[in-house]
Amino acid sequence: MTNRTQHEVGHRLDAAAAACLHSGARLTPLRRDLLALVLAAEGPATAYQLLERLRATHPGAAPPTVYRTLDFLLAQRLIHRVERLNAFVACSEAEQHDHAASFLICGRCGTVAELEDHDLSEAVRGAARHAGFRPSAATVEIEGLCAQCVEAGPARA
Repeated sequence: MTNRTQHEVGHRLDAAAAACLHSGARLTPLRRDLLALVLAAEGPATAYQLLERLRATHPGAAPPTVYRTLDFLLAQRLIHRVERLNAFVACSEAEQHDHAASFLICGRCGTVAELEDHDLSEAVRGAARHAGFRPSAATVEIEGLCAQCVEAGPARA
């Protein structure tokens, strides 16, 4: 495990299984294993990176299997897709999966942080409603420099 401890990943997997059960879905062993890989990743992971890691426990896994499983995890709001990077991250709000996702993407070091700002989410939904649009999902991706890269100063050529 990298960013999260095995205990935390186990807790998040159990919570995900309960949330799926509550919504009438099932977190199968394959879905659970792929979610565990996303949870344990140090940062955003592409589908092919996840496929490579998944093959350690599911040797026959193929791209369509991973994409279907990622689609399920996205539909259950257990993970988010960072469009700019074409990669996936675990939802940082472990117990509340029904929210607009906002990401801070560092253009220098590549870190991605989920911004948990409900005022921003409500502002985006409100602006959409004001325009006569009924939003079903929203993702805000903000590119720039993380605090560590800002502190490090200008990039050297």
